[in-house]
This record gives sequence, C-alpha cells and structure tokens, in this order.
Amino acid sequence: MGSNPTPSVDRAKFGLLQSGFRESKAPFWRSTAPGFEARERIAGPCGGACGRIGAVATELAGMNRERWLRRAQRASDAFGLVLILVVTTYVLASLLSNRGWSAVLLTVATGATSVVALTSSHAHPVMVRRALVLAGLAIVLAVVSAAFGGRLGLNVASFLEITLLAAAMAAVLRRVVTSDTVSFRTILGAISVYIALGILFTWTYGVIDRIEGGDFFGEGVAVKGSDFLFFSYTTLTTTGYGDLVPAGQVGRMVSGLEMMLGQVFLVTLVAGLVSLWRPGEGLLRRRERRSGEADSS
Repeated sequence: MGSNPTPSVDRAKFGLLQSGFRESKAPFWRSTAPGFEARERIAGPCGGACGRIGAVATELAGMNRERWLRRAQRASDAFGLVLILVVTTYVLASLLSNRGWSAVLLTVATGATSVVALTSSHAHPVMVRRALVLAGLAIVLAVVSAAFGGRLGLNVASFLEITLLAAAMAAVLRRVVTSDTVSFRTILGAISVYIALGILFTWTYGVIDRIEGGDFFGEGVAVKGSDFLFFSYTTLTTTGYGDLVPAGQVGRMVSGLEMMLGQVFLVTLVAGLVSLWRPGEGLLRRRERRSGEADSS
C-alpha cells in the first residue's frame, strides 16, 4: 500500500495555488474578453486550466445574458396582452352603462389597459408611475360619484380616462412606428391602437352628453349605455347606419375627427404594416440564432 501525501505537502500545494491567484490582476470571471485575455490574466500553477474554465464561464454568461435579454424584450412588447385588455374594455362597455357602479368597473378596466400599454411600450418609469396615480385618482372619483351622485366627479374621471388612454395609445403607436422590423407583435400593437380609438371616442361622447344635459342625439332620443360605443365604431369604420346622429355642433365636429382618424390609421398604417410583414422571417432568425449558439458551444 502506498503512503498518502502528508498534510504539509498538501498545504504547500494549496499555498502555491493561492499565491498564483493573488498574482493575477483581476478574477477571471470579470474579464471582458472570453478568449486569450482571460487566460493571460491568470497566473500560477493552474493558469492554463483555469484560463480555459474562465473563458468557458464568460462565454456561457454572455449567452445566458443575451437569452434573458431576448426574453425580456418579448415580455416588454406584450401587445397581445394590451389587445386582450382593449377587447375586454370593449365588451364591458357594450354590456354596462358608464354611470353608477358600472362606471367604476369601466374606469378600472380603462386604467389597467392604459398602464399595461405604457409598460409594454417601454415608456419612462416616471410616466408609468404618473399613469398609476391618475388611474387611481380616476377610480376614486368614479367611486365618489357612484356613492354620492353628481356628474362632476364622473366627468373628471372620464376626462382622466381619455387622457390616460390617449397617452398610452400614443406610446404604443410610437413603439410600433419606430420598430426595426415588422413582426406579429407589431401588428397586434397597431390593431390595439385602432380598437382603442373607438373606446377613446366613446368616453368623449359620454362626457359631451353629460355636459349637454343628455341631448347628444337630440331631444326625445332615448340613449342606452352601449349606444355611444355603437355610434363610435360605426363612425370609426365609416359604416354610418344613420340611426344615431349627433345633434349638437360639438358632437358633429368630434365624430368627423373620428372618421378621419379611423380612415387614415386603417388605410395608411395598418395596411402598410401588414404589407411589410413577413411571417417566416422571425422563425428563420430564431433558427439561425439557435444554430449559431449550438456551433459556438
């Protein structure tokens, strides 16, 4: 049986290893270059092996960092979630009237849609925090109006909703227009803005109606909660059934603006994005990245 090395010899080897690492200027995991620089910054008896380990560790860390950045990019551009929230707000506005406690639920839905849209559009954190404050203030005003009555609180809450939704959709539109490539998420963002335009003008018509004393469509016309939503989307799409027509000058001016915005947005932006969209390019780029990562590993 061979004799085991003495503890003094092991301590001597460990001391040499420690002294070798102390001679290096910086740890290998802090090296910015994954190649020879990482190996050259390691001194001592295990310099070659430790340099290779350092290079591999640095390369793996860089690959993981790029992978997490791509995942964060996909999570931040969550225009599919924005579209779901916009459609949810549309359904609620179709079923509920914008008054009383129903208005509170619509205010919550609109505020959540606006905040998520700002977050998905890479808006500045200060802007997102201000949107949260305004959304909370709008909800409080809607609750006060539902509990104690009165139109002033609900009008101010609706004005805040219009401001938040307009700012959020402007941020989504800026993100869509400045995008490097046209992807499926870009198309979802453009569709979200287009649908949200109808909701935006729905709240605007409701405010005008309350200010005018309930005569938006003229005297003797019974208005239901979803009539403004129906009128807004028939105006946005220039369908124009003719059963609901604004009686006042302000309502006509705003509805004309909605017609122009709807046509310009649909014909120019959405149609242009769809024409530039190449569904297979994203899948091809992902396959190329995966093959490149496999070859480098």
